[in-house]
Amino acid sequence: RFLGVQTYMEQENDWDRDLLLDPAWEKQQRKTFTAWCNSHLRKAGTQIENIEEDFRDGLKLMLLLEVISGERLPKPERGKMRVHKINNVNKALDFIASKGVKLVSIGAEEIVDGNAKMTLGMIWTIILRFAIQDISVEETSAKEGLLLWCQRKTAPYKNVNVQNFHMSWKDGLAFNALIHRHRPDLIDYDSLRKEDPVTNLNNAFEVAEKHLDIPKMLDAEDIVNTARPDEKAIMTYVSSFYHAFSGAQKAETAANRICKVLAVNQENEHMMENYEKLASDVSDQYQGLPSCPQRDAWCRYESQRYTLCPCLSSTVPSSSSLLFQDINGAWHTLEGAEKGYEEWILSEIRRLERLEHLAEKFRQKAAIHESWTDGKEAMLTQRDYETSTLSEVKALLKKHEAFESDLAAHQDRVEQIAAIAQELNELDYYDSANVNIRCQKICDQWDVLGTLTQKRKESLERTEKQLESIDELYLEYAKRAAPFNNWMEGAMEDLQDMFIVHNIEEIQGLITAHEQFKSTLAEANKEREAIQAIQGEVQRIAQSNGIKLSGANPYTTITPESIDNKWEKAMEMVPQRDDALQGELHKQNSNDSLRAKFATQANAVGAYIQAKMEEIGRISIEMNGTLEDQLTNLRDYQTTILSYAPEVQKLENDHQLIQEALIFDNQYTSYTMEHLRVGWEQLLTTIARTINEVENQILTRDAKGISQEQLYEYRTSFNHFDKVRGHNAEEFKACLISLGYDGESEFNRIMSIVDPNGSGAVTFQAFIDFMSRETTDTDTADQVIASFKILAADKSYITADELRRELPPDQAEYCIARMAPYTGPDGVDGALDYMSFSTALYGESDL
Repeated sequence: RFLGVQTYMEQENDWDRDLLLDPAWEKQQRKTFTAWCNSHLRKAGTQIENIEEDFRDGLKLMLLLEVISGERLPKPERGKMRVHKINNVNKALDFIASKGVKLVSIGAEEIVDGNAKMTLGMIWTIILRFAIQDISVEETSAKEGLLLWCQRKTAPYKNVNVQNFHMSWKDGLAFNALIHRHRPDLIDYDSLRKEDPVTNLNNAFEVAEKHLDIPKMLDAEDIVNTARPDEKAIMTYVSSFYHAFSGAQKAETAANRICKVLAVNQENEHMMENYEKLASDVSDQYQGLPSCPQRDAWCRYESQRYTLCPCLSSTVPSSSSLLFQDINGAWHTLEGAEKGYEEWILSEIRRLERLEHLAEKFRQKAAIHESWTDGKEAMLTQRDYETSTLSEVKALLKKHEAFESDLAAHQDRVEQIAAIAQELNELDYYDSANVNIRCQKICDQWDVLGTLTQKRKESLERTEKQLESIDELYLEYAKRAAPFNNWMEGAMEDLQDMFIVHNIEEIQGLITAHEQFKSTLAEANKEREAIQAIQGEVQRIAQSNGIKLSGANPYTTITPESIDNKWEKAMEMVPQRDDALQGELHKQNSNDSLRAKFATQANAVGAYIQAKMEEIGRISIEMNGTLEDQLTNLRDYQTTILSYAPEVQKLENDHQLIQEALIFDNQYTSYTMEHLRVGWEQLLTTIARTINEVENQILTRDAKGISQEQLYEYRTSFNHFDKVRGHNAEEFKACLISLGYDGESEFNRIMSIVDPNGSGAVTFQAFIDFMSRETTDTDTADQVIASFKILAADKSYITADELRRELPPDQAEYCIARMAPYTGPDGVDGALDYMSFSTALYGESDL
């Protein structure tokens, strides 16, 4: 898309901040901009000598703007004080801003102070707005249109290759070629030598100043002795050539139109004469002649009649109601939606898997906790201490301390249960209501246990009168058994924990964690043996001292038998966990192999499709040779592409294996099967569409009578500006400028033809239909009159000398012989009436 004028101006001002630091470029800009300003100021009878000094009071700056715009600025202040100068410069800057130009970092004070950098930047902004922008609607298209105009005009000249506005002009041949193309009488181009740039440049600049009224804006030595000439200086100079020759361009276009219409009328007159002669022969021979000669004459008459009729009829091009780019755009939108939906499904599957895993984990931990809390409230609410002895109270207090330790050990599990419930809520688990009820019940019960525990402790402490020694072995056993038992329960939970992995890295992480766990088992076994040794010491002391044990340990419910049972069960789970992890590792290795195999083929197919799509795009732009040659080459290219189909089918087979293995991602390639299928179909469609376009161009060429050279020229201009595959309005205007059309009213007329529905896009077929009408016999009488008016320099009449100068000899004499003398009030001797001639001429061509 094209940049707006204001945005382009801002970019150009940013350019000035850096490039004006180069003394050579600043010197070139001073000369060029000074000459450009004087070319306009001389119309007002004045000029400048020093560009930063002579604009300081703002008077000549305001005068320059009035001359180039044709508008009146506010009355300037004539005082000599600084404030008067600033006010005058501000009036000029305000006028520039009113034309839609934003002057970045340029203030009136800097111009009044003679800041050379800012003054040059301001003059470049004025040149852009009033000299270069007028070439088209927006600057980007103006610059490209000016460059393409130079390329088209200099294309036939040897040693000239215009690619930019700096190095392409350094040897001077491009300037001479522009002049020779429009005024060959002024330049002897074959005598110029590429190795003598100074002579070439001086020749072009002197001829332009003497014969074309283009002031000399640069010195040849400045350009030759600079590593890279200043682009803005060259653009300013070249724009002067463009405006100098724009009238010749219009005259050339008008002359071509008149020549085509005259050629049609001459041919029609010749066919009418043949028609009348054949009709007469048929009538004569029909009277009494034998049947065979009579039938032969009649056949020749009919042949001439059917030859003549199509030449005198007009055709109306048809338009398609649905453009290919509309379907293509909708297809890309559908692709994006399908890709997004697939990604959502994969994300949802993983979320649901995660939810089920968390829900099962919640149920396991909740069941273990609920089993542990069973009966705890009843134990904490009994009042046995009221009838117990002191030693029994102390024993109960110790037992309660052990319970508190156990309670603290279970705090982590309760927090885990609450955290899992919270995560299930955040992930929108379908059974969150029941999860929340169960979690709330556990939390409420936990709070009750905490409260009851505190109350029982307080009651025991109130009844405690003195401390007695109790069996430290029982207490030590309880304190060490509780966390060890809790550790074993946690280990068994982990060993039974389900796992869901999607790649090798994840299963390797689980295997590493499991190996780390196994490395702790030896130390854990030592702790188990130590705990069991405590219980053994209790039995030994009791037997040695004749103590009759009452039964279970008063400080814990964890028995040595339960510890051994859990330990044995945990040891059985370890190898089971090993087998499960190794099995999953084997599965992930197999899946990874499938991914790599698919990725290798997918990357090859994807690269092939992309390369072929790029080649087709390049072929559709370059289109070398005749249309028939292009069609043959495209069909051969299509056969080559179709031969690649087995590789695509091979990829389909690999993808089938991927799907059967339920593999949803592949880090080895960015391609998906769906994407490649669409790419393959698009490739086949694109080559078929390109072939169809060439076939349509052949039909259009044959039906419209367009030459191969004309069709190539139209395609080149259309492709140069077609940035988005289907011209938008602004790009199409730039294309028309390169072909010699100009003026907003002309653009609007053409757009109403090529885009009658106002869609904002122009197809190549619509463009060809329009150009065929412009280059055939469908010109209106008004167009022919307008063309003669251009050749007559806007006069109401034309002279024989003007016709002989502008038209080929036979067509010039054709017009002179048929034009009536001009009888208007402003005529001269020998003036001819081209208006009535054009009307009659159009009437004859439209028989």
